[in-house]
Amino acid sequence: MKKYQFTFIYLLPALVFYSFNQTGWITFLPILFFFGAVPLLELFIKPDNFNVSKELAQKMKKDPFYDWLIFLIIPIHIGILIYFLFILNDTPFNTVDYWGKVTSMGLMCGVIGINLGHELGHRNKRLVQFLGEILLLTSLNTHFLPYHNAGHHFNVATPNDSATAKKNEFLYFFWIT
Repeated sequence: MKKYQFTFIYLLPALVFYSFNQTGWITFLPILFFFGAVPLLELFIKPDNFNVSKELAQKMKKDPFYDWLIFLIIPIHIGILIYFLFILNDTPFNTVDYWGKVTSMGLMCGVIGINLGHELGHRNKRLVQFLGEILLLTSLNTHFLPYHNAGHHFNVATPNDSATAKKNEFLYFFWIT
């Protein structure tokens, strides 16, 4: 039963879709929920710091449930992005509705498009990596996988890795340079 806790990833697309069909401040619902309500809940509910054992991790890798959980969210993500493009066309520019919908879609592209695309890019099967590239495309980030896998992972924490800050480098200077 614990494996079904991972279905909560579908809460984000559901809230984004709901927010697209609303007006006013409720269009910011995904942002308010994930950056407001969830952190507030963690003040009262102790987060689970449990890390799965190596044995359980191997068992999870063999269970197709986890792969299908990821694969099924891909068409949902793309479908919501297409829907977003249509509804944004009918939303007056520079209104609360407009910025709420854009921000909600941005959150979804960041969480699902970038994070999930990144993870799929680490898989060994080329088709699965391609699905990761499609997800990264939804945030115009397709350049990420070739560099990340062939550059960053190869040169991690060396002077040749532009994705790693130099020792004692101030974080904000690293971001800018």
